[in-house]
Amino acid sequence: MRLVNTKSIKIETRLGQTIYNDNGQTLLQKGIKLSERMINRLINQGITYVYIEEQETSDIQVESTISEELRLEATNTIKEAFHDMKKNGFMEQSHILNKNGRKLSDIVHRIMEEIQGNENSLSLLSDIFVTDNYIFQHSLNVTIYSLAIGLELNLTERQLTEIGTGAMLHDIGKIFIDQEILQKPDKLTDEEFEVIQSHTELGFNFLRKHIDIPSVIAHCAYQHHERLDGTGYPRGIKGDDIHMYAKLIGVADVFDAVTSNRVYRDALLPHEGLEILYAGAVSLFEKDMVTAFKNSVAVYPEGLTVELSDKRVGVVTRQNKYLCDRPFIRIIEEKDQRIQSPYEVDLASVVNVTITNCIS
Repeated sequence: MRLVNTKSIKIETRLGQTIYNDNGQTLLQKGIKLSERMINRLINQGITYVYIEEQETSDIQVESTISEELRLEATNTIKEAFHDMKKNGFMEQSHILNKNGRKLSDIVHRIMEEIQGNENSLSLLSDIFVTDNYIFQHSLNVTIYSLAIGLELNLTERQLTEIGTGAMLHDIGKIFIDQEILQKPDKLTDEEFEVIQSHTELGFNFLRKHIDIPSVIAHCAYQHHERLDGTGYPRGIKGDDIHMYAKLIGVADVFDAVTSNRVYRDALLPHEGLEILYAGAVSLFEKDMVTAFKNSVAVYPEGLTVELSDKRVGVVTRQNKYLCDRPFIRIIEEKDQRIQSPYEVDLASVVNVTITNCIS
């Protein structure tokens, strides 16, 4: 399979990965020949990248970070929990949060188990869902990324459980915001942006009223947009005044936000998302957390076409577990010419060659 930009897909190309809606129903089946109408539908849904089938890369297989069954169950659990909480608003009904808290904790533990049991680096590019409500998929993705960072930092099981639950609920305040503003495809006005920013305080005030929710989880909702240099919101606090969990979730939140499919902008590729994080390392984000994330994620995912510093072109075939930015590359082009016998290069052992460009 090869990863390509949807705007570059040719008619009759076969789809490499099944695309689902957020209820787990199949929208486009793997192997189907894409018509012009289907391609336009993908573009209009804001889907920037998909995997396609082709003979040259037929042996490259991409595995999901977590199973489709767990992803669907987790998404539905988050959706039900959010709807339940929105229905009951700010009324103090501890049994509601307690019930949902147990379900969310169970999902967190199962995600941890699957991440620990998966030897591959994290890549959510193959998990393509068309959704009308971004918040549920985003909450799950941020949970997966946050747990991966926490595992890389060797945090305790208790810390991981709290971080995972905090990540799932970090955007809970958005359920109290008008969906028209949240889903607005155009540039937000200053007033609308202030409304969006209020989700941190709304989430904090909602969660802290309930005795069954630990205060650290409420602070994940409150502080995940704070930044080390004080330029974040809602309070503009700095450095050690920001809870460690919120700093960690903030890293995962930014990465997923910029690499996710949205109708109003193209998704960035993982290496571009990491560049944003590294640009803010030290001033905005804890550098050790950014580094831990880099060590966990597939910087250049399988199936991506790349150009090397010596001008050779190839396709990423597999990862080097502890050198996620130096994968194995199948060389398919040299000196601007297709070669008859592609061969593989391990960038971990060829230190004088680097990836300089991605061709999507």
